[in-house]
Amino acid sequence: MRLCVIPARGGSKRIPGKNIKEFYGFPIIAYSIKAAISSQYFDKIIVSTDDQEIAEVAKFYGAEVPFIRPDELANDHATILPVVKHTIEWFEKRGQSPKDVCCLFATAPFVSPDDIKKAYKQLKETQTDYCFTVTSAGFPIQRAFKLTQERRIKMLYPEFFESRSQDLEGVYHDAGQFYWGKSEAFKQLIPVFSEVATSYILPRYLVHDIDTEEDWARAEIMFRVAQEIKILEK
Repeated sequence: MRLCVIPARGGSKRIPGKNIKEFYGFPIIAYSIKAAISSQYFDKIIVSTDDQEIAEVAKFYGAEVPFIRPDELANDHATILPVVKHTIEWFEKRGQSPKDVCCLFATAPFVSPDDIKKAYKQLKETQTDYCFTVTSAGFPIQRAFKLTQERRIKMLYPEFFESRSQDLEGVYHDAGQFYWGKSEAFKQLIPVFSEVATSYILPRYLVHDIDTEEDWARAEIMFRVAQEIKILEK
């Protein structure tokens, strides 16, 4: 069984109601659910939530919500892997054993069915435990700096002060769209960011981390532009 798990707890502090807040005409979680359905890759598409309103929205757009997530997995300190593990084990206790699982994030409106399918194929071809979306950093992190309380600059890597950007090694970061993985890897809580994972690279214009209201506004603008030039296929 191929299982899609969309974690979507309530109680977001920085963006109230984040997982069902309207994004360009739809609750943002609807984009992830639609992409999962359109991929035609899943036997089950499950939203794991502790919030009844999120559950109703998720069901309206075609996902299943067979349980309400327990409180210990829905607080501010809960992390993703235990949430996915809980869902897998919930099915196993009922005689169903997911083999491959996709943890698809609820605030990923740029996710596409095609990328879900291609990343799964990469997972199988590489025979790794995980395949997850990444993108290149837009600026050399070796030249990053922080600000002191007096707003003075302090370089994180002063040894690279004289280095040209083009001479520095490129780095990547989590694109925050989805993690494909073997069921056993999730159950054993094997870290995703490790040598057991392969990376599925996305262009930066399709990656938007949405943690603040400013992030949200910027993502909506970029989403509209992407649709107008037909980058996105929904």
